[in-house]
Amino acid sequence: MSVAIQVVNLSKAYQLGQIGTGTLSRDIERWWAMKRGKEDPFLRIGEVNERTTLSKSNIVWSLRDINFEIEEGDAVGIIGRNGAGKSTLLKLLSRVTSPTSGTIKVRGRIASLLEVGTGFHPELTGKENIYLNGAILGMRKKEIDRKLDEIVDFAGVERYVDTPVKRYSSGMYVRLAFAVAAHLDSEIMIVDEVLAVGDVEFQKKCLGKLGDLSKVEGRTVLFVSHNISSLRTLCKKGLLLENGYNKLFDTIDNTIETYLNVHSTDNFSSIRGNKNVRIKDIKYNNKRNKIHLSIFDSISFEIQLENDSPKPLAGMELFAIIYDDFGGDVASYFSKDFDQTFEIDKERTIKGKVEFNYKPGTYYLSFGLFDKDKQFLDWVQDTVSIEVEELFFPDKKIFDKRLGKVFLGQRNIEIYD
Repeated sequence: MSVAIQVVNLSKAYQLGQIGTGTLSRDIERWWAMKRGKEDPFLRIGEVNERTTLSKSNIVWSLRDINFEIEEGDAVGIIGRNGAGKSTLLKLLSRVTSPTSGTIKVRGRIASLLEVGTGFHPELTGKENIYLNGAILGMRKKEIDRKLDEIVDFAGVERYVDTPVKRYSSGMYVRLAFAVAAHLDSEIMIVDEVLAVGDVEFQKKCLGKLGDLSKVEGRTVLFVSHNISSLRTLCKKGLLLENGYNKLFDTIDNTIETYLNVHSTDNFSSIRGNKNVRIKDIKYNNKRNKIHLSIFDSISFEIQLENDSPKPLAGMELFAIIYDDFGGDVASYFSKDFDQTFEIDKERTIKGKVEFNYKPGTYYLSFGLFDKDKQFLDWVQDTVSIEVEELFFPDKKIFDKRLGKVFLGQRNIEIYD
């Protein structure tokens, strides 16, 4: 099978703040180096794309020395936390921006869906934008004519196809943009995580279409998503990015396993305040790493506290926060809101449970402590990665009724001490 995409030593650097070097002579020196195909002489070597680390340089390497080959017909999931370089990689592959160094070889036309409304002109109607996108991909009008009805039907925007897209909702934008990219005759399909904007039913429809493109039509698909179950369903291979580096390119199962292990917590990140009391250990369902759940499942936890002060302490408050894989605060719990405070002598174990009534995806649970004077004691970040997988109900009405809870982000954290 021939290679569809080949990436060799690909790097992309961005400069923070002002773009110029500060002097005209240096700007000319930079221009002359680029003209000869050389690297920017003012880029510092070794700057890492780590958003939590302060650097003395204003240069950020969004990607550094990326290498991989994707064969025709492969479906590849690109995984990594926010800021890992996923979107930058897709923009480079789509030729939206150019690399700082390295080469990209692509065989075939590329259809990209990178952001909501990418490639759409807001003043044009839905139908006019379909023809515009097709022309950008190099298709003839007759080719687009043959696909027009199929595109409109898939997007479900028949009523609004002659309306300017500036009046579309974000969901309608995504529906039409995906339909155009998926039905036009391109050999490579690139999809960023914009499908999260659509509803659950449309997401399933899109995943089914992407699967058909890869398995039936033999087209190459690159898919960025934080939904682990969707990645497993669609993709055979996975590319894991971490701080701009290619950490792993392997089967999708091994890639996901590595990703979840990297962000699980045998060594969870801790921020210490008052060192008298600390969180010594946390167990979930008698496990410490990652947990797989279905919607509406719950997990139990045990938190071991340790007191280094010479006397018992009373009035302590525990708080917990659930984050999604975008870093958003999904739910939080402060024990004092429920008249629950704790006393500790030397050691203390606090037990509780968390119900995961949230949509499918990956979540992280963090815990912290305050004393009776609201002084910060300890905080442990991302103590466990929890993968919530979709639960299918035979009766769709029952599922829809229960699904109402899933998207409310209820505070389903309970402590029974």
